[in-house]
Amino acid sequence: MNTYHEPAKQLPVRAFDVVVAGAGTGGVIAAVAAARQGAKTAVVESKGYPGGIAVEGGTALHSYYNLWKAFPGVEKRQVVKGLPLELVDRLIGEGGTTGHAEMSVGFDYDSVCTAIDTEIYKRVAFEMMREAGVKVLVNTLMVKAVTEAAAVKGAVVESRSGRELLTAKAFVDCTGYGDLAAQAGARFSEPNDYPVANSIGVGGVDLDAYYGFLQSHDAVSELAHGVRSGRDNQLVRVNARMHKLPAEFAEGAREIGMAPVATTVHDGYLMFLKLNYKMRVSPTDRDAAAEAEFELRQRQAKAVELFRRHVPGCAGAFIARTSPSLCIRRGRLSECDYDLSLDDVLEARHFDDEVMVYGFHDSAPRLQIRGGGTYGIPYRALRVAGLDNLLVAGMMITADHDAHMSTRNTVCCMGQGQGAGTAAALCAQQDCGTRELPYALLRQALEAGGVCFEA
Repeated sequence: MNTYHEPAKQLPVRAFDVVVAGAGTGGVIAAVAAARQGAKTAVVESKGYPGGIAVEGGTALHSYYNLWKAFPGVEKRQVVKGLPLELVDRLIGEGGTTGHAEMSVGFDYDSVCTAIDTEIYKRVAFEMMREAGVKVLVNTLMVKAVTEAAAVKGAVVESRSGRELLTAKAFVDCTGYGDLAAQAGARFSEPNDYPVANSIGVGGVDLDAYYGFLQSHDAVSELAHGVRSGRDNQLVRVNARMHKLPAEFAEGAREIGMAPVATTVHDGYLMFLKLNYKMRVSPTDRDAAAEAEFELRQRQAKAVELFRRHVPGCAGAFIARTSPSLCIRRGRLSECDYDLSLDDVLEARHFDDEVMVYGFHDSAPRLQIRGGGTYGIPYRALRVAGLDNLLVAGMMITADHDAHMSTRNTVCCMGQGQGAGTAAALCAQQDCGTRELPYALLRQALEAGGVCFEA
């Protein structure tokens, strides 16, 4: 039997104003934004918790500030506020972040390090959605889009409770992989231009000893002090020049794609140690992804062994946290009404329909936004081409790899989420398509939600 004809069946239907696919870094913010705007909102998440790459990668959140320290005389400005800032402020109150710790070394990459406790982040994100009235459907797979002409009418979801159809007036795809957009017939490509990763948390380590190890080889390239285990002015981030490290450690790290950067919010624990693997094909390929999952877990074990053998204070190191699945930097790239260019980013360009501004680039200092300034994310860059009521936020926008090295970062994804969630709610309330929504109305709502538009 080569094929199987699945019999048709009647599905129960639940109606919403807005459905958000994916409760990841951007999806949490999108869902909260839509619900606070007064829309009846549901979010669909395949895992049992929210947070996405922010918690599964476990790295610092990049970045709420402009790159002021790299440009003498440039003013320090917090350029991302609104719901993304509210989330961090709540984490600060829960002891779940280092705070916005200023970089003392390596500030031409980022001026601050906002590292997080991944488990506290999951809980706080869950709380924010429930408090806003979002219907949170975790452990639920989105398996099909139902479309009519150029509109998405519903999303078929499946859980242990069975299959059902969620209808809505507006949809937001925050899956990272662009699943809903692809199922709805949107045009997309799969650049496969990044490695995948499975970053780990490592217990039984001494971050200060690791810093001493790097310092003894004159290898420190990044350094930040902030809140760790409730005490201020503690080491929370360190990175290294790999070529200055002992050959056996450096070669072993290169072979497994291990970056020497580490962050933490707790004594005796590295919250973030990164292992990369470049796949031959797109991570949407199930069988290739399965091979990558196995390879990454082999690399995790080798990384811990490197620390045990070479780094003082780490003889008892062990894996304390892994992601349940590999983390991507890009899956499908959705075609939208506007595609941000690298010049838009680096030349600090602004637009007449912005939903946020942003000032971080992950390829700094090689690539930096001009003058320590900001560029804008236009609303039209979130509108999926060819569909009337679908928006995307996060890793699915921006074709140029180097431009995407900015727009894909966690805080930018959050800001896009607030823009997309707010717009989706307004479209539902105005009973209009995403292109018919008056920008003045969207801008007013975003400003009321605390979004910063300072150039």
